[in-house]
Amino acid sequence: MLDQTPVQIAWVTRDLDATEAALTTLLGARTWVRMPDVHFGPETCTYRGEPADHVADVALSYAGDTQLEVIAPVRGRSIYTEFLDRSGPGLHHVCRAAPDLEAFEDAVEAAERDGTPVAMAGTMAGMRFAYLEAPDAGVPYIEIAYVPDELAAFFDHIKQEQT
Repeated sequence: MLDQTPVQIAWVTRDLDATEAALTTLLGARTWVRMPDVHFGPETCTYRGEPADHVADVALSYAGDTQLEVIAPVRGRSIYTEFLDRSGPGLHHVCRAAPDLEAFEDAVEAAERDGTPVAMAGTMAGMRFAYLEAPDAGVPYIEIAYVPDELAAFFDHIKQEQT
């Protein structure tokens, strides 16, 4: 079963500096950790059912226990570039956590059975993720993620920097 509380809120932008500054002011985020040139490659990710091949700069921070993510596409076609082309910068997705791989797989399969398409999915740094299209929810995507213990420890380190 998935955690009912969203664990992450994410924005897509063309300008990491400006979006980080706004979220720092408005949500109290203080320390941002940047991960430049994150490659969503064909070996581990899909985009609209095909092998993915795009790059984005990613920044992470926290507001309380909620992770804030800012994504700036660098190159290649993705759900991030689609979003910017369609609506400009803004709120892109909300993420819910799966406690284990079985719960992750069950949640993705259930969504697909219910007719919710997976726009992008993959594995990065041991994390499994799937972006489910959710335009009727008022946000383009709901992400489901399984975060292994090693990556969760990294996220906890970032959270501790906020206090």
